[in-house]
Order: sequence, then structure tokens, then C-alpha cells
Amino acid sequence: MDRTNWRESAAWMKRQNQFRLAHASKVWTTYQWQKLTGAVLLPEMPLSLSIETGTACNLRCPECPSGLKSFTRPQGKLSADFFRSVLDEVHPWLLNLNLYFQGEPLLHPEFHELAAYASSKNIFTRTSTNGHFLDESSARKLIDSGIDSITVSVDGTTQEVYESYRKGGQLDRVLDGIRNLSEARKKSKKITPVIRLQFLVTGENEHQLNSVYDLARRVGADRVDFKSVQVYEFESGSPLISGHKNFARYKKTSTGNWVIKNDLEDHCWRMWSGSVITWDGQVVPCCFDKDARHSLGNLKQQSFQTVWKSEAYNSFRMSVLKSRRDVDICANCTEGLKLTN
Repeated sequence: MDRTNWRESAAWMKRQNQFRLAHASKVWTTYQWQKLTGAVLLPEMPLSLSIETGTACNLRCPECPSGLKSFTRPQGKLSADFFRSVLDEVHPWLLNLNLYFQGEPLLHPEFHELAAYASSKNIFTRTSTNGHFLDESSARKLIDSGIDSITVSVDGTTQEVYESYRKGGQLDRVLDGIRNLSEARKKSKKITPVIRLQFLVTGENEHQLNSVYDLARRVGADRVDFKSVQVYEFESGSPLISGHKNFARYKKTSTGNWVIKNDLEDHCWRMWSGSVITWDGQVVPCCFDKDARHSLGNLKQQSFQTVWKSEAYNSFRMSVLKSRRDVDICANCTEGLKLTN
């Protein structure tokens, strides 16, 4: 059923140009040099950005600050004018744009317009949604926007299992939404967006792993992506921690405590290849900084290039190169995680 490879590869290559690809080579070379030497040089501009559309969400998932309403940072939604100003600056370098961070992206009243603007800049654009706002009209608008890839979270093949994590969610509504996307794409005769069904593997749904593929086929998804669950307070264990060696982010020690399986080596590709921008313009180092504790600048006052090449950003990169294990947001990181024992 995996039709994603040719669809996504074709869409991605269509978006690129010689300048972006040459720039990507420079970023990779610079990262390898700094990984080898431990010295932070003036970085090239990033290849990827995640931009938060807003913090609101209709669900109450137990390990999500949007669902738990546990943010200590300001909450709100992205200004379309601000979004356009950011893309106007950074689009020459970007290979990829993730139009999501925290919150449910499709709750943004201008989401389709935001996606269309990114498409007009010829940026390969993705989003990730819980799938509750994919009625026929929204599905058509998403197809027309030119967005390249849409991930829909389906963390269970039955309502009972699905809602064990997606609190307040309606599985039938989500599956109908995927069907709407697939049908709208078929009618448009386009190959995109690629439709990805994401299954967050937990201790409560891992028994349904084998049935996910059949479900994906039935609703018209192109691919199934499995993802390991993040648990904030994992040290004492949790029912959410999967026992499947391929998808468990944590392991139990001989003392009975739980630890992350990641060796947390002192380097991180994300520090040189990408960044995250919150709805109100804060620049944070990666998607694990959900509460923006490490804000490195604000694009309402500075250009992205100024923030990206600032002393504060380079100081954070150096802290990762020096001792990644001591950086709090790295505690649950999947960068470099080996998901098999």
C-alpha cells in the first residue's frame, strides 16, 4: 500500500532548485565538521522550519501541553501577516516547512491560506492533524492549497482503544476525514497531498499494530507511520510505555526505574538543520521545547537570520556539543535513538 515514496519524492523534487540543494550540501558539511571538531562555526541557514499555527486543541491527550492546558507561555494563534513576513525572509533556503508545532493546526481559521502561501513560495509543506476538521469542504480547500503532505493521527483501530489516548476524540469522524481527503485528491487528479496515517504506539494500543495497515487501506491513506510515545514523567513507568522493542523510547533498569534508551551523544543534526517558531514569534531550538523555555529570540523584533546566527543560539549549540545529557529538553529526545535492543 506504500505509494508514498514516489508521490512524496516527486513532490519534493518539484519544489527544489539548484540553490537550495547546493545550500543543503553546505549545511550537511558544516554539521559534520562541527560534529568532528566540537567547534561551533557560523552556521548556514536552516533547511527546515516548523511554524506553530496556534496552541488551541479540541482534544485532551494526556502527554500534550495543549490538551492538558499546561502551557506557561502565552497562548494564541498565528497572524497570517506575520507568517507571510517570515516566509518572505526564509523561503530561498527552505527545503521543508512543517506547518504545525503545538495545538491543532486546522483550528486556525486561515490555515488553507497559510498553506497556499507556502506553496506559492515553492516550499515542500507538511502538516499534522488529529483529523476532526476534515469535512468535504475543508478537504477540497486543503487539496487546492497545494500542501504536499498531511499526517493524520489515528492511535487505535477501535473507538475504545483510540480514545484511551485521544481523549474526547471520535474515531469514525477521523476516518471519514481521511476518506474525504482521499476522494478530494482523486477528483482533483493530483498526486498530493500524501496522506499519512500516524499511529502513536503505547502500551494500550500495541496489540492493534497488525490491524492498522488494513484500516489505512480502507480509508485511502498512502502510508502508515509508527511513532514512539513521549512520557514526561517516565522514571517510575507508565501504562503508556510500549513493551514493543521497536517502539519503546524507554527501558527498565535492574533497579526498577525507567530510563530513555537514547545514548544522547553530544551532537544533534537539528541544531544545524532546523528551528521552531511559535505563534507569537519566539524562536526555539527544536520541537522538544514545547513550552519555549529556551527562547533564543523573537521575530517580532529581529530577523530570523539575526536570531539563527546570534551568540545566544550558538551558545545553545555549544551546550549540546559539550553535554547534551545536561540539556533539559534533550531528556526525551529521539535524535539518535535506537529503537531496537
